[in-house]
Amino acid sequence: MKKLLLGDEAIAQGAIDAGLSGVYAYPGTPSTEITEYIQGSPIARERDIHSRWCTNEKTAMEAALGMSFMGKRAMVCMKHVGLNVCADPFVNSGMTGVNGGLVVVVADDPSMHSSQDEQDSRFYGKFALIPTFEPSSQQEAYEMMAAAFDYSEQQCLPVLMRVTTRMAHSRAVVEVKDVPRQENELNYNAVAANWVLLPANARRRNDKVVAQQEQLEEDAANSAYNVYFEGHDKTLGIIASGIAYNYVRENFPDGCPFPLLKVSQYPLPRRFVRRLMEECERVLVVEEGQPFIEEQVRGVYESATILGRLTGELPRTGELTPDCVSDSLGMPKSTHSGIPSIVVPRPPALCQGCGHRDVYTALNQVLEEYDNARVFGDIGCYTLGFLPPYRAIHSCVDMGASITMAKGAADAGQWPSVAVIGDSTFTHSGMTGLLDAVNENADITVIISDNLTTAMTGGQDSAGTNKFEAICLGLGVAPEHVRVVVPLPKNMPEITNIIREEINYHGVSVIIPRRECIQTFKRKAKENRKS
Repeated sequence: MKKLLLGDEAIAQGAIDAGLSGVYAYPGTPSTEITEYIQGSPIARERDIHSRWCTNEKTAMEAALGMSFMGKRAMVCMKHVGLNVCADPFVNSGMTGVNGGLVVVVADDPSMHSSQDEQDSRFYGKFALIPTFEPSSQQEAYEMMAAAFDYSEQQCLPVLMRVTTRMAHSRAVVEVKDVPRQENELNYNAVAANWVLLPANARRRNDKVVAQQEQLEEDAANSAYNVYFEGHDKTLGIIASGIAYNYVRENFPDGCPFPLLKVSQYPLPRRFVRRLMEECERVLVVEEGQPFIEEQVRGVYESATILGRLTGELPRTGELTPDCVSDSLGMPKSTHSGIPSIVVPRPPALCQGCGHRDVYTALNQVLEEYDNARVFGDIGCYTLGFLPPYRAIHSCVDMGASITMAKGAADAGQWPSVAVIGDSTFTHSGMTGLLDAVNENADITVIISDNLTTAMTGGQDSAGTNKFEAICLGLGVAPEHVRVVVPLPKNMPEITNIIREEINYHGVSVIIPRRECIQTFKRKAKENRKS
């Protein structure tokens, strides 16, 4: 059977067909569509495959570990910065090992289309001593899921699968199985001594995992996904990984004349690398992301001439393209029309009718009354409040940072110190910061701008909907300083008065402007009209 699938969808279908029992994720571009595809899959519904969104990536990773502990196959999905959030359980999962297969899919975002940085998740795989897969096509992404689950159970280790934006969000025809594999049965084979990471147990497991590395590298060298292509022109050898392999092949439609090593499974197969260096005068490393392979290759043969991102043949930052690969090969660029001049660039902006607009309008109006007010922002649609016409926030670092940064600024003597955070981000990683603030009675005002959804990534469920007042009270915020407003222009006098009152209260206060996201409201109205 053939299907036209995004790379994300190919991964999702591959996981279902490999006997998946649960996917655990927090929405984050460019990984969101993996979980959404499973949520919409008839087979997943028939099998009751777990696919509800998690509060954050750490809880997702831990829940997947619990499913693996019981012998079932589980997948965790996130974008690259989400791997930072779940780094503790992710790295420790290499020490516990797995029972049922466990695949951690991470979508990196070179060129930072919707991210704070360009970090390369392959470093995490190497750091955690676990095998890493990196598909070079949608078909390979589909097939790799079964291979990754099988390999995870064979080696009793989790597997990291790394994709990038272009792979995640481009489509191709994929040949899929007609009959999915059956799910694993529950089993009780997990050995507690492996999963209880007391120092004595962890040291024993660490010795075992380190000892496995030689076998993992040998398996990578023998993998069907790592291929050494012969070439008659030995003046250059090429190492290409993931989607970058396609950019190399696009430049040689009649076949690459140079020896070419395709890498899609790690640890890096050094045997192939040595062979390439012995045969070729120079070696060009073409990889999406940071110079992960290039730096390792330099460690294999320090005296060899190695070209790539570190030496300027390829750009040091941003996504690769077939054209920049052409440049690195000394070939003419392909010709294309580019973007027509009639198209005018349009910066991102908050939607017309968005409640965040009214929040920022009110906040700016009130803060004009204070000298040197500082507003600490967070990750979400409302980050666009940094741009004109609002210019309302002064920072945005990572999920949940607004509250703790506002507290730190207040500790330094700043007043007013205001935090603006969204509903989904608050439950993701803002609650602990609010507890810190309550414990010290920090002089901050927290605005939880609640649009009843995870809007930035497409309107997924928000974990704390209809719970925020109870959460804030449970964390210790005084009931009289938990205020709820409806952000509409007609309510502007009430909103500004409440913001002013809570800023002038020298302690922790929380304001919750609540109005449904205009986009989810429109979608629901459209669905209601159809029904």
